[in-house]
Amino acid sequence: MPSYSYVQLDVFTQKALQGNQLAVFTDARGLSPADMQALARETRLAETTFIFPRDFATERERGVEVRIFTTEEELPFAGHPTLGTAFLLHGSGRRTQDGGVRLRASEPVINLELKVGKVPVSFSRDGKGLLFGEMTQNAPVFGQIHKKEDIARATGLKVEDLDPDLPAQTVSTGLPFVIVPVKSLATMHALSIETKKLFDYLRTTDAKFMYFVCREVENSGSKFHARMIFYNGEDPATGSAGGNTVAWAVKHGVLKSDEQAVIEQGIEMKRPSFIHVRATKVGDGVKNVRVGGYVVEVMRGEATI
Repeated sequence: MPSYSYVQLDVFTQKALQGNQLAVFTDARGLSPADMQALARETRLAETTFIFPRDFATERERGVEVRIFTTEEELPFAGHPTLGTAFLLHGSGRRTQDGGVRLRASEPVINLELKVGKVPVSFSRDGKGLLFGEMTQNAPVFGQIHKKEDIARATGLKVEDLDPDLPAQTVSTGLPFVIVPVKSLATMHALSIETKKLFDYLRTTDAKFMYFVCREVENSGSKFHARMIFYNGEDPATGSAGGNTVAWAVKHGVLKSDEQAVIEQGIEMKRPSFIHVRATKVGDGVKNVRVGGYVVEVMRGEATI
């Protein structure tokens, strides 16, 4: 039976066994969509990615083909799988047209071809020499502004638990989330979501998931505290929602244009994650949404199917 190598990473953290877990299958050629979905269920992680290597010229023009699966479905885009997969590729080599091997570490930008299109991830070294990756997400689309009463009914919160100065709004840079502003950290810690009720509401809207954010934080270097509850439980770090959040924050004046901010997430799960975000305001719109962080390799293995 064929075997497929994979690497497990912790994303949006500098410490192993924190952040958001990701399994990356490094050469998925030969796997069908049903095989990939079954492997994603087997890993039981929030997401699993599958790399489909192509010839040098195609990868240079279009990017490295990557597909992203949760335990339930394929996603067109997700943040921590994008960053983690690009991080792994950055440390690997690829065959060139003349048959040699070229290290991707010599390339400051890794382009991934996802279902939403090409997503570039740039790499640099910080002041401590650690590798830092930053993806540029698609231009944000601002959607429905939700009634606070509807949000309260869907989540079990009270209307007075929600920040009265900010809207609950759908935003998408590739995956649409309702950004829900919560007033206090105590309410964030106490969130208890009935997922059926939550998704019954979401199916009537233009969003796929909800992302709860609060301006009260645990860590002094953070700007927002966040949580994301979905059908797979709770997500320790949600990079796609991080991009939506920074676009929402810049549009509504919570952050200045190009201000660097950190979203802390996963605290309640004991998997602290730190998502670095920034975006540019242009007129009434927002562009140049950037989401970054650190990645740690944890383990390697093979799956035989």
